[in-house]
Amino acid sequence: MKKTDIIELRVEGMTCTGCAKTVSRFLEKKGMKDIHVNFTTNEVRFDQENKAVSLMEVKEGIGKLGFMVAEEEEETENSFWTLERKFIFCSIFTFPLFFGHLLMMVGIHFHFLEDPMVQFILCLPVYIVGGYHFGRSAWQALKLGTTNMDVLIFIGSSAAFLYSIIGLIQNNSNYIFFETAATILTLVLLGNLMEKRAVRQTTRAIDELGRLQSDTARKIQTDGTILEIPLNEVHVGDVLSVNEGDAVPTDGIIMDGNGSVDESMLTGESDWVKKQKGDKVTGASVLVSGHFKMRVHATGKDTVLGRIIDMVKNAQLEEPDIQRLADRISAIFVPVVLGISILTVLVGHFIFDVAFTKALMNAIAVLVISCPCAMGLATPAAIMVGVGRAAKEGILIKGSRTLEILAQARHMVFDKTGTLTEGKFSISKLHLFDKEEELSIPSHIKSLESHSSHPIAQSVADSLGEYPSVPFTEVKETKGLKIEGRDAAGHLWEMGSYRILGNQSSDKNHNVYILRNGKLVAALDLADQLKENLKSVFDYLNGENIKSYLLSGDLNEKVKSVAEELSISEWRGEQLPNEKHDRIGELKDSEITIMVGDGINDAAALARADVGMTFSSSSDIAVQTAGVVLLNEKPETITQAHKISKHTLLTIR
Repeated sequence: MKKTDIIELRVEGMTCTGCAKTVSRFLEKKGMKDIHVNFTTNEVRFDQENKAVSLMEVKEGIGKLGFMVAEEEEETENSFWTLERKFIFCSIFTFPLFFGHLLMMVGIHFHFLEDPMVQFILCLPVYIVGGYHFGRSAWQALKLGTTNMDVLIFIGSSAAFLYSIIGLIQNNSNYIFFETAATILTLVLLGNLMEKRAVRQTTRAIDELGRLQSDTARKIQTDGTILEIPLNEVHVGDVLSVNEGDAVPTDGIIMDGNGSVDESMLTGESDWVKKQKGDKVTGASVLVSGHFKMRVHATGKDTVLGRIIDMVKNAQLEEPDIQRLADRISAIFVPVVLGISILTVLVGHFIFDVAFTKALMNAIAVLVISCPCAMGLATPAAIMVGVGRAAKEGILIKGSRTLEILAQARHMVFDKTGTLTEGKFSISKLHLFDKEEELSIPSHIKSLESHSSHPIAQSVADSLGEYPSVPFTEVKETKGLKIEGRDAAGHLWEMGSYRILGNQSSDKNHNVYILRNGKLVAALDLADQLKENLKSVFDYLNGENIKSYLLSGDLNEKVKSVAEELSISEWRGEQLPNEKHDRIGELKDSEITIMVGDGINDAAALARADVGMTFSSSSDIAVQTAGVVLLNEKPETITQAHKISKHTLLTIR
């Protein structure tokens, strides 16, 4: 399949899964393949395999369904009748009807509200607004030869409204059910509104990812002059200038110069990476120090960040089976109810000699009592209780589907740094290679590292707090590589990563190396402390038959150590975002999978999982992408979230 075969459209007016399925079925009938419709982002994507149907025909067909295809440069205006305004409008008229009816049932009478004409006047606006909302969706489904729950909602509310009008005309109070028609429409609008607000949160992640990228780039012209141009005008092969403090505009290779680059958006790790001629650089990473010229080798969607954004979008297109449960039920339930209603008329009139008017009223009664108004009331109520209870425990849960999916999880995947660990380093072992100076080495390490603002350097200095300080002069820090300085005796001390060793050693197993006058005298192994009460979390998961996994961008040795300490059977280190994303996809294909992460590099995996889970102090992308946010930073709230979701799902069922 050629890339040009893929068509992407922005379709306005889709408000629910029913709308998305209506568009999807229309495209299927037109012979399109590989169809993805996301009503939360208004995106429609498909392979135009059937060349006999033009793109214009497809757009016109979508328009006839009641939606609007927005052109690239077109900014669509929001309709006045938003879902929020429809619900507020209907609630104003439904409230006196509903509570007047409840009060009447307990013997408290407001005769004004019991007047059938007053009830008709209050119900009519609700029926017009709510009936149009669900009726349009129902009609779209019926035109495509299928049904959804909106069909039954519209027929049920219409039947109750018609039933009541007949009662009004005949002055028969037994036929008055105006409050039922209004309540059905208003409660299901409430359910739709809750769903809309929940799914809106996930779309912000894509916008946040896009903001990481620079808007402009400094292009070096053939005559050597530098011209600042918009990022969308950068092409493969262009030569760009990147200065200290700049976000790297796009992916490329350094042609000249060097610097320390913060790639935490990609790797999730805080250490800066030294880059020099011939090294690859990634768009949206930040040049902390230095300057270089780079040649562009990827732009737009082909960059690493572009692929991460695309993975987030694709992950949001996917829905677990539980989200499609209502429509799968309606495929059987709606035709059966309609059939029973028709049989009620035919059998009652022709077999049992019931008057046709009476038989018709009985058929309408079948439709009224079959309308899923209980789902419109009980499910939102259970969800509100579950979400409220979770909030008291410091757990923010976005939407009803999150609760349902979380309750049925069978896999839970964890990131390491910042998720299972504190991100605060300490010295686990000090290796001394110079026996003559071994007593003074810790003091020199502490004193020199105290001149650096790097988190690791500060952690090392704090760990050696009991040692006396040593004065240093000519202190110089090369970001991402080393810090150096001279002591009172004139000796040059250097501390940094294995890159400062040169040919002295090929051992890369330590975190920090210390040189004195160019000679290796010591090395440090650092440990990142695990968060408290983690063992209880994994004991709970094992007891619930939920298998744990560890995926991290950190070194294999560190990841293995954490996995063994927490009894996690499967772990993988040195994982890039796409590798985490793919592994989540593999697990998700077999069982419902939860991802717990905290960094920008986890965004695609959090979105790909059935439910993403993160902490409130995590990156903005992680918080926006995740379906569950732990506000109090305590890992044990993971178990609380699962327990609450289980009880809520039990209540709904």
